[in-house]
Formats: sequence, structure tokens, C-alpha cells
Amino acid sequence: MINKKIDPQDKSLKTLFQDFYRVPDYQREYVWGESDPKGEGGEEVDQFLNDIHIEFQNATKDDAPEYFIGTIVVCRDRDEVYDLIDGQQRTTTAYVTLCAIRDTLKALEAAVPDELPGQIAASSTDWQGNTQHRLRLDLQYEDAGGILERYANGEAAEAPRDGTRSIRNLGNAYDTVREFLRTTFADDPAEIRRFYGYLTNKVKVIRIETPTVTMALKIFETINDRGVGLDAMDLLKNLLFMHAKGDEFGKLKAVWKNLTDAIYKAREKPLRFLRYYLLATYDLDGKLREDAIYDWFQKNADITGHATKPLAFANQLLEAAQAYANFARGMNVIGQPEPGIENTRLLGGQSIKQHFMLLLSGRRLSTTNFSRLADEIEKTMFVWLITGTPAKEYERRIIEAAHRLRGTADDQLDAFIRDVFVKERAALDREFEHALLTLSTRNVRQFRLRYLLAKMTQYVDLQAYGPSESRNRLADYTAGGNDIEHILPDSGHPDALAEFGEGGDDQAIIQSIGNLLLIEKSINRSISNGRYSGKVGAYAQSKFLLTRCQASTEAQEVGSADKITKAVQGLECWPEWHAEAVAQRQRLLSRLSRRVWDVPSASVAEAA
Repeated sequence: MINKKIDPQDKSLKTLFQDFYRVPDYQREYVWGESDPKGEGGEEVDQFLNDIHIEFQNATKDDAPEYFIGTIVVCRDRDEVYDLIDGQQRTTTAYVTLCAIRDTLKALEAAVPDELPGQIAASSTDWQGNTQHRLRLDLQYEDAGGILERYANGEAAEAPRDGTRSIRNLGNAYDTVREFLRTTFADDPAEIRRFYGYLTNKVKVIRIETPTVTMALKIFETINDRGVGLDAMDLLKNLLFMHAKGDEFGKLKAVWKNLTDAIYKAREKPLRFLRYYLLATYDLDGKLREDAIYDWFQKNADITGHATKPLAFANQLLEAAQAYANFARGMNVIGQPEPGIENTRLLGGQSIKQHFMLLLSGRRLSTTNFSRLADEIEKTMFVWLITGTPAKEYERRIIEAAHRLRGTADDQLDAFIRDVFVKERAALDREFEHALLTLSTRNVRQFRLRYLLAKMTQYVDLQAYGPSESRNRLADYTAGGNDIEHILPDSGHPDALAEFGEGGDDQAIIQSIGNLLLIEKSINRSISNGRYSGKVGAYAQSKFLLTRCQASTEAQEVGSADKITKAVQGLECWPEWHAEAVAQRQRLLSRLSRRVWDVPSASVAEAA
């Protein structure tokens, strides 16, 4: 029977996915996981997962906090399927997350919770006794191209990642979830199942069911046309105004507006900024939760001084927030471009900001030393991310380093870098080597793969030619004018496969990093998916030295001791392309990576 009233219901994801949903064909496509021209993507998906994980970490063995992810608006049709009018993005992301959890557990050869498959697809029988097997979520708009069914059926490895906007974005979203599970839970099936239990039982939505689509659309308009309620920062604001003197009110109001403007300019949640600020400024550990920050302020007025000097404290927050907003834009404290910060954003995407705690702690270093700090952060973040170091673990190390850095003067920075960053990278040298020797498009996200290839390509150019406006910005290498080229083509011409020989159709070889290089889009279009012997001459026309050396190293040498010759002498070329050549090039890139990201062996670091 069709409901005749507006019916709001409190739903866990478990109960939500006991029903069937369709996204009507007039809805816009799936846009979370979108990649921008710089290759970044998955920000909203990252944020969705990280926000849930923060609450998950607050769970005890006896209880766990609930987490509300928003409202969805639906209208039930006569076939007992709910048309999803509002909330498509988060509902689709939750559904993809369930698929990724199932696939991760299967890949680990671990037990999949009994309830999980039924939350992805199930059979339903109508009143006439007709049984139909269908997905819990069906995207009916043409842009989806039936791709969600591939993920629901466990066919993610074979699912295309290119095509329509939704196909790309769903692929990015799925890959984002898989990486989150790998880096956060270190492939521990028990922890992944525990997270699944929290996700389905404690993550809540309000589902508003309406009698007609027209009513659903009206409610959708009302929800999205209303302003937000009280901001979490208002609690702290009220606390400061409570202690302010009458003649300070006007100044405090102006400072507070500038403070909140800076935080929103950084596209950051106010309480997350406050948490990072507190962890960078005071000797607190990572156990400080966002929902405990206000209580912490009430109990620690003697440390912060916000009760006796509220205006001075607000100005300190403002100064930090303005610096934070600059960091979010790839800038240093005073708003100048900072390559290390910009590069870390290309590496980690917009949602990874834990390293901002270190930047906040070091914001009073000289401009030169701050640049060195940003560069060291970039290198260390890459090592953490590429080795799959769990986010909780590297956040703990960042907090510890931020506490030490806060008391570090400019003339002490060398010792800090050696004792913290260099040792941290050296401790992971074996994991780093293994990660690079086994790296492929299958185990790293697209924007991070683009960063990696661009960084190595830029490094060789800088070693050979030195700094220049065209070489100094990594973003110019990751830009849309350059492509990631499969040397042995994926779905290549039969002639290309025949020339390659054994393994020409092996996806493990095709997708390995040894088979990839960065090349200008214009050149890549001209060579298509042909034979290596036909493409290698075009590689020689690239402006990138690392790409040109794929064809020949001797042709690049112009002397016996010049910079170009020295740079080229550390590289190799391959007149023929076959499985062993791919493996050789993967080893070469692994060695090159050690230099690019300054990853010494543990013994070398100890000797230093």
C-alpha cells in the first residue's frame, strides 16, 4: 500500500539496504570521486570514509557513538522500489563501500559477513508470486551505463574506468574505498569486519518518504534552500564573548568573522581545524576527539588563556587559520606558492590534511626553512602512503613530530629533519622497495599514479637541465596536457602483442609501473596502440628526458661531465620491449624512486 503521508524514518545503513532503490533517469549523474584536471579525485569519498572512521575509533567494546550522514528523500512506487529523489551521492557511495568491503575480504580469503551480500543484491517476490533478483540500488540514468552492476557482481577488476562521467567517478570512488580499507586497516580482516559492523549498525540517515514524486521534489527544494543551523564554532565563540570585556566586543566580533571566513576558505570543518590547531600547539595526544574539544576548552583555560585574554586567544586562532587557509591553497604562511605543499596535495588529494599540523607547528620558521620542511613532509607522506601505512599510525607520528617541531629553532632544523623525517623514511625502506617493485595501476589511485610518474619525470629533468619556469612546478607535469602511456598497449593491436611475445595479454604486465611512462598528449595520440618498434621513435620527440631515454640514452649525451650526461648515465633504454624489459624498467624506477623521495636504507640512516 502506498503511504499517503510524509513519513520520516530513522534508518541505519543496515535497515536502509533492506529495501530497493532506483535513481530515476532524470537525476544528475554520480559526481563524487570526480577527478579534476590535475588528476585529483575522490575528495568527497575520502571525507565520507574518514568522518565515519573518526567516530568508529571512539567505539569501545561495549558501545559506539552513532554517526548521522544526512537526509534522503524517497517516493515508493507500486513495485515496492523507492525512487531516490535526494541523497543519491551518499547513498551510492555507501553502496559502493559495501561492494568494496566484500571484495576486500574475498581478496584476503577471509569470511564475508552473512548479511553483506543481501545488502548489495537480493530477490523480492511481489503479491502475485513473481520473484525478481535485483540490486539494492539501481542507477537508471543513461550516464551510468550499467556499471554499478559490475561492482555489485564482484567484477570490479574487469570494470572499465574510462567512458562516461559516472563510469569514471564510480571507478574512482570504488578505488578510493579499497585504498582506504588497505591503508587504514592494514589488510586485517577482523578490523575490516568490525568497521563493516559499525558502518551498517551505527551510521544513520533520516529517510523521508513522500506519497508522490512532486511532494518529494518540494521537500528536496526545501531542504536545500534552508540555511545551516548553529555552527559548532559558535560554542567556542560564546565562551570567548562570555569572558570578553564590553569594549572588546566589537574587535572580537571582527576577529571571529575573519577567523570563520578563513576556515571556510580552506574548505575545512571548523572543529577539524580546531583539533589540528590544538594538537599542533599543545602537548596533547591524538585521542582528543572533535566532540570533546569544547569540554577541553572549558577545563584548560589556564593553558590557553582564553578566559583571561579572549581577544588575544582569538587573534592567535585567526593567525593560525589564515596560515591553514594558505596551506589548503598550496601556499606558505605568507601566501606565496610552496611546491612541497602543492605537491603533497597532488599526492594525497584534498582530504589528506593531517600534515597541516606539522605546517602549523613550523609556521614561524624562516621562509627558506619552511620550504625545506614542506619538502620533507612531501617525501615522507609519499613513503607513508605508498607503503600502505595506516592513517591512524601516520597521524600519531605527525602529532609527535609536531610537538617536537614546535620548540625547534631555525638552526636546529637540520637535526630535526635527520632525526624525524630521514629516520622515518629509512625505517620503511624495505616496504618502500617492495611497494615500488610490485606497483601497478591496480594498487594505486589514478591521481597518485600520475603524481608518481610526474615526480620522477620532473626529477630527471631538473637533474639534467636545472630549475626553470617550465620545470619547477610539478602541476605542469601532472596537467591534462600529458598522458600516462602504456608502452605495451592495453587492448593493443595484434601486431603489438605479437612483437612483444609471451605475456603480451597479461594484465599484470600491462598495468605494472614498469610499462608506464609520462608523455605529451599530442604525441600519445599519434602513436595510438601500435607496436613498440613503431612507437619508440615518437618517444624520442618528447620534451621529457626520462621518456626520451626509453628510446636511447646515447642520443641524449652531449659531453663527458655535463649535467645531462650525468643524469642520463643513471638511466637505461630498451631497443626491444618484452616481459623482461618491463621487469628491468620497474627495477630502474624503483631505484630512481629512492633518490627522488630520499629513502635511504636503515643502515645508512643509522650511520648518519
